[in-house]
Amino acid sequence: MTTYDADKAVAENEPHGAETPAGGEGPTTEKQPSQRAYHHPAAGWGAAKSVTHVLLREHALIEGPRAIFKMNHESGGFDCPGCAWPDDTKGLKLDICENGIKHVTWEMTPKRAGRELFAAHSVSELATWTDFALEDTGRLTEPLVYNEETDHYEPITWKAAFELVGSELRALDDPNEAAFYTSGRLGNEATFLYQLMAREYGTNNLPDCSNMCHEASGRALQASLGTGKGTADLADWESADALFIMGVNAASNAPRMLTALAEAYRRGAQIVHVNPLIEAAATRTIVPHEFVDMALFKSTRTSTLNLQVRAGGDMALLRGMAKAVIEESASDPKALDREFIDRHTQGFEEYRALCEATPWQELERQSGLTRADILKAADVYSRSDRTLISWCLGVSQHEHGVDTVREIVNLLLLRGNLGREGAGPSPVRGHSNVQGNRTCGIDHRPTPEFLDRLADVCGIDPARAHGLDTVGVVEGMHRGTVKVFVGMGGNFAMAAPDTTYTAEGLRRCALTVQVSTKLNRSHVIHGRKALILPCLGRTEKDHQRRGPQATSVEDSMSMVHLSLGMKRPASPHLLSEPAIIAGMARATLPDSAVPWEQYIEDYDRIRDTMAQVLDGFEDFNRRVRLPLGFRIKQPARELVFLTPSGRAEFSAAVLPDVVPKDDMLVLQTMRSHDQWNTTIYSDDDRYRGIKNLRTLVLMNRADMRSRGITPGSLVDITATSKDGSKRSLTGYRALSYDMPRGCAAGYMPEMNALIGAADYSTQSDQPLMKNVNVRVVPSRR
Repeated sequence: MTTYDADKAVAENEPHGAETPAGGEGPTTEKQPSQRAYHHPAAGWGAAKSVTHVLLREHALIEGPRAIFKMNHESGGFDCPGCAWPDDTKGLKLDICENGIKHVTWEMTPKRAGRELFAAHSVSELATWTDFALEDTGRLTEPLVYNEETDHYEPITWKAAFELVGSELRALDDPNEAAFYTSGRLGNEATFLYQLMAREYGTNNLPDCSNMCHEASGRALQASLGTGKGTADLADWESADALFIMGVNAASNAPRMLTALAEAYRRGAQIVHVNPLIEAAATRTIVPHEFVDMALFKSTRTSTLNLQVRAGGDMALLRGMAKAVIEESASDPKALDREFIDRHTQGFEEYRALCEATPWQELERQSGLTRADILKAADVYSRSDRTLISWCLGVSQHEHGVDTVREIVNLLLLRGNLGREGAGPSPVRGHSNVQGNRTCGIDHRPTPEFLDRLADVCGIDPARAHGLDTVGVVEGMHRGTVKVFVGMGGNFAMAAPDTTYTAEGLRRCALTVQVSTKLNRSHVIHGRKALILPCLGRTEKDHQRRGPQATSVEDSMSMVHLSLGMKRPASPHLLSEPAIIAGMARATLPDSAVPWEQYIEDYDRIRDTMAQVLDGFEDFNRRVRLPLGFRIKQPARELVFLTPSGRAEFSAAVLPDVVPKDDMLVLQTMRSHDQWNTTIYSDDDRYRGIKNLRTLVLMNRADMRSRGITPGSLVDITATSKDGSKRSLTGYRALSYDMPRGCAAGYMPEMNALIGAADYSTQSDQPLMKNVNVRVVPSRR
């Protein structure tokens, strides 16, 4: 990698800045950006140093360590509000990671965004602050309403806030003029109440963050196996002979996976990482809770093979591996598990013919790999008795994401890697309860069977027509057919694609409601009327009439367990998310027969209802209190396939052309290491060796030379949308990085501005956040 020192260049990028003063006005000094190659292990002492800095910055030297020892424990603790990686099954006392600690201390900050802040700063002024500065003001303390005359948020009582929501929703001509968005932070009980409220109100407009992340995974697994989830659990990770990790930056997005990778390497498993960038997690690690290794600075490798596919080239690699295994079966019949294929699958002969007819030359061109590289991966696969394939957004956020995930299943089926220990598909969900949200009813396309049960158990007449997803809601705002937007957590204005277009849509709404813990961009981009409703965080005690309450979450491997807050709430005026939902529901549906108040008195009552409605939640209250909770039954793991044929379905999709045309590059948006979703902790990205810079684009060195771009120079980036429209970012800094030609990368949410409203997958309706066609040229500034 080229080393770039900005001390020798002109720095024109204001950082979000770790030096923001408590008042939140923004950085006081501008630091020079720089890039250095990162050669250290993932986690280890670098993570320890970062955690110490965070605890000092957030003044959490006492509360922070106390929280660390209560996080991810099987009883009496709270679930990490960060990633959805499963809790350790062996009683580990420090099942934590750097990013989880950042997330928790960010929530536990002593800073407060109280009424004095909003009296001193108009919304127009707040809109000029950086995203870091907005969140750095601290925890929200009381409900707020926007005053259009003064351009300020002002305090409002909870009763008046609920009445405003209810009156606006009741005034709509059609319930489908409202949309109810959910981020992955919401617990299962609140999730169930939220969808119940929306459906009794009369709409299935329930967009969620899955629409932007793993929608392709769910649709593909449903089509192939009859389930929208992976079948592997943590025990399978601990016993697999081969692990294929595709499109995952584990060190930042699921850091606790590093433990599983290190343990796999020590027992002799093969670990193949597939990604355009070789990330730190794909090299070596020092696991922080392994104290001897920490003391001796002893690292463990986390890979045995790294394959740098071109962006979107994963499907060609998988097809090539399948072709190699099928070719091998001509001389070694054991290369295929014919008994499994004949007994449990459908469509194999068509898939075999497709693989045999696909030329190696085309597989090389589309994957960006040599035939020798593909055969190396195929050899690992064919020699493994138990293979697990895991993937994240690098696979799903493409036009052909559904086909690629189905190709993963195809490959697994060839050797019977399903329904047995150490094998199966394992998507990595990136947010704490995003999978639980979908399980517990947040779905704009509910099944008739689910709606029938909801009607019978809850005594409501739910809406039946499919609702709008994230893309549809943004379009509806622009057309004027979505007039009220309610956001339960998250930062919709920045997380959605085409941030300018999304902002325009939000401003056209009659009312926007944001249920949040901290101030963010979605509060200063609002409708004509706007509410901020502050809620308890995951770390905080939730006291209701019948005593302290716990909520449940589901991890990425279908384990459901309780989470119990341990800290005094940031303000006495905060309500829990279930209580806020119940308050809005009662004000909107005054004649509802749903016992909203009784639900909030005791969350066990919510769980009793959920047990009657949701498959796999039978005897919910007892089972969730077991050590580590319980795992939702996965029929496909038992080789029961809820597909039309009753078998696992091979897919025979045509291989897409992912090679960029002319002088275009395929850009993927990504997170930095010092970031969690749209929350930015600093402008550093330790594992990529970048400091004090976010407005950047990473490029292959040869691509830079051919365009007359030198490392560290300023460039303009123009994206061409599916509909032919263009969007540009100017004055970004180009840095060289080890990646295939034709690829580029940069940070979200800044680069979401390049993704047009038309840029979504026709297979999954997901925004194409890893599939942006751009042209990069020297800046004219």
